Amino acid sequence: MRNILIPVLIVWLSLSGGCSIYRPTIQQGNILDLEQIDKLKPGMSRRQVIYVMGTPLLEDPFHKNRWDYIHTIKPGEGGPTTIQRVTLYFDKDSLQRIDKSALQKKPLN
Repeated sequence: MRNILIPVLIVWLSLSGGCSIYRPTIQQGNILDLEQIDKLKPGMSRRQVIYVMGTPLLEDPFHKNRWDYIHTIKPGEGGPTTIQRVTLYFDKDSLQRIDKSALQKKPLN
């Protein structure tokens, strides 16, 4: 009897609105802080960049001299998923260029 009563109670509560499902906001990737990004300067070594920013989310095996730091946020209550990205370009071990054009939060959809 107990084995049947519990599932029936759960279904009844979910259908009657007495129970709502909690959906947390999901954040993935590297949190991109402007203070950290402003510390980056051309000429820094890869190790110095890792010290400031952490390890990159993406190291493309086809573009060894490019690192992508990506941060996505998916709100739990619905709404569009947003993405931020900073791309760093290296010449061997030296930081050459910082692309912050996709730093502003943009909807993914």
